[in-house]
Amino acid sequence: MAGHSNAAWLLGALLMGGAGMAQAQAVTAADYARAAKMLGDRTGPLVDHVVSGASWLDDGTLVYREQAEGKTRALRFDPATGKTTPAFDAKALADAMNAAAGGKGRQVQADKLPPMTVKRNADGSLTLTSMFGGNAFRCEVTACTAVAQAKATSGSEPGAASPDGSREAFVRDWNLWLRDVASGKETQLTFDGKPDYGYATDNAGWKHTDNAVVVWSPDGTKIATFQQDQRKTSTMTLVGTGSGAPKVEQWKYPFAGDADVTTIERVVIDLSAAKPQVVRLQMPPDQHRSTCSDDVVCNDGWEDVQWAKDGKTLAFVSTDRGHKSAQLRVADAATGKVRDVYKETVATQYQSAPALDSVNWRYLPESNEFLWFSQKSDWGHLYLHDLATGKEKRQLTRGDWNVTQIVRLDPAGRTLWIKGVGREAGRDPYFVHLYKVGMDGGDAQLLTPENANHVVTLADDGKHFVDVYSTISTAPVAVVRDSDGKQVAELARADLTRLKAAGWVAPESFTVKARDGKTDLYGQMFKPSNFDASKKYPIVTYIYPGPQVGSVRSRSFMAAHGDHQALAELGFVVIALDGMGTPLRSKSFQDAWYGNMVDNTLPDQVAALKQLAAQHPWIDATRAGIWGHSGGGNATAAAMFGYPDVYKVGWSESGNHDNLTYEDDWGERYHGLLEKKADGTSNYTGQDNAPKAKNLKGRLMLVHGLMDDNVPPQSTLQVVDALMKANKDFDLLLLPHARHGYGMDTYYVMRRRWDYFVKHLLGAEPPREYDLKPMM
Repeated sequence: MAGHSNAAWLLGALLMGGAGMAQAQAVTAADYARAAKMLGDRTGPLVDHVVSGASWLDDGTLVYREQAEGKTRALRFDPATGKTTPAFDAKALADAMNAAAGGKGRQVQADKLPPMTVKRNADGSLTLTSMFGGNAFRCEVTACTAVAQAKATSGSEPGAASPDGSREAFVRDWNLWLRDVASGKETQLTFDGKPDYGYATDNAGWKHTDNAVVVWSPDGTKIATFQQDQRKTSTMTLVGTGSGAPKVEQWKYPFAGDADVTTIERVVIDLSAAKPQVVRLQMPPDQHRSTCSDDVVCNDGWEDVQWAKDGKTLAFVSTDRGHKSAQLRVADAATGKVRDVYKETVATQYQSAPALDSVNWRYLPESNEFLWFSQKSDWGHLYLHDLATGKEKRQLTRGDWNVTQIVRLDPAGRTLWIKGVGREAGRDPYFVHLYKVGMDGGDAQLLTPENANHVVTLADDGKHFVDVYSTISTAPVAVVRDSDGKQVAELARADLTRLKAAGWVAPESFTVKARDGKTDLYGQMFKPSNFDASKKYPIVTYIYPGPQVGSVRSRSFMAAHGDHQALAELGFVVIALDGMGTPLRSKSFQDAWYGNMVDNTLPDQVAALKQLAAQHPWIDATRAGIWGHSGGGNATAAAMFGYPDVYKVGWSESGNHDNLTYEDDWGERYHGLLEKKADGTSNYTGQDNAPKAKNLKGRLMLVHGLMDDNVPPQSTLQVVDALMKANKDFDLLLLPHARHGYGMDTYYVMRRRWDYFVKHLLGAEPPREYDLKPMM
């Protein structure tokens, strides 16, 4: 940008306390318009021949969507014949959708159908259900008709469908009910539920919905659930902004360190008898914990509960409050008798997937075995155990890499299909590959050979899978492979011609050393499309410190990684780096600062700044900014207070600045249970941002939604109070109606964030009140 050196000089003068006389160069509305062109809603439609929504049908065919030239078509591929045909008559479906809408809302176009879930019916027709609105349509070869909706019932509670879809369980007035979908008939299943002591209730504090948390037995005759006890759990209160008396929202929200937090009492409901029977498992109440999330639910399911195929027994894992032990148990569904099978205890925290994904343990009573995931070798691997004794039979995977997910298990063929990272030498250790491994021994077989990140969708029968592979700088290629990884067909090869013509430039991967000077760290860098190596650019770090995920959004191709490229267009180098303490590397890597969460990967972020500036003379590390949301908001403030001579400008959104002011499960998993000391301090003392606010030297913006039901607004207000008491200047933006995600305020906040870095880090004047809006 012209005049860039003058802007840098002015910022330096301001930081030295001597306001410069020179006028800062303005960043124009045209610059902002060019930046806005790099946002995902603008760049995404410019990628042609990209495949999405892949779904295998029960006849072995594949339905998927392909986008090109701003239009989308639904296709059906048959691996048996190798032929690709239209999945259905798109015009007929669009006409049916518009007719069902009765002229209300925007007309659906045949070449721009909304995303659908697809199911094949017994007669060969398809049932397509819109992901927006939930309306269903039945399509034959040339015709589509709307599917009659279930009869209206006396309530509108969301239901958890039985395996055959004929019934659904739901929560009403703290009890569990059953609804027949066809007739609408409702049956009450439990009768002793009461306020804050209800059945199947979905409340983790940070999440509170009307959904029913249940696991149906395969034959649909039994339901595993719980009675959730929150009678002594703390209460969260938010006050809405509006005219007249404020609207108050209250719900149960357990905090880290609370004496009493939520517990669950496990039950089985037997529907096979004439009158449903509630069987309580013979065990004390369990903690509201799981091996895969800071909730009992992960990936929209209660995966830590698994039924036997015959529905006579179920296995589950009990996790202690601090997540240091995981106890596998088996219960008799008829009597409620519980047997302890196997227990793993760790020094830090146990998880059943390296990045808190789907659980990687499996209940296999038919072969008297179970699969167990463990990081006891410092890497995440699968072990086969004897179900009767709990003893290990054999280790199924091994080496300095991680199994990330069990994709499919074939008990008859004694074979597993698994995703893994870090196994292939010389590749980005975060690239996901698909493997096949035998349960009776043998090495893992690589099924996705390309040096790229692979996104796979496996058919239920395991005969074929879709593999979409790419990197952040190479376009996606979608292929179909058989169960041994042999390519059957290429579905599409994405074309970036129009995207590049619009000014898009690919981000760059980089590697630096961690704080220890030895460990490799991996990051991504975004530079302006008009980059000039003869200039000096301020650097902005986007941060999410983990420990459950990292700062890097994806290793696959994305037309936009948030607004990283957009911000870079305004005259910055933007980076994202996964520091020590984040997942998908070794267990010791992730546990690097267990019990010291104020670390926030910041020693690694600072080390990266220094190395990148030394490698690239066009990076000006004396003008470093940082921003993040949630845990990243916490880390941003910690950076501004802990490294005030490194970071000059920070933008902190919705930060959990004090984990004693946040929900119990997340902080207690990664920091440990509250331990009070004789001197009145605890292991949480010094871990919050407020006591360090007095160290602020640069410019800091704090942002929070006042209706944030995940991270309470008072978490940011504690920092505000500390900054005021320390007589520090700072900026504050409160969003009256926003939750943890900003919804309609997202683009306003984004524009203000751009303004903040342009003005205070670049030293330039942004266009006043630039109107940044989403594309419609």
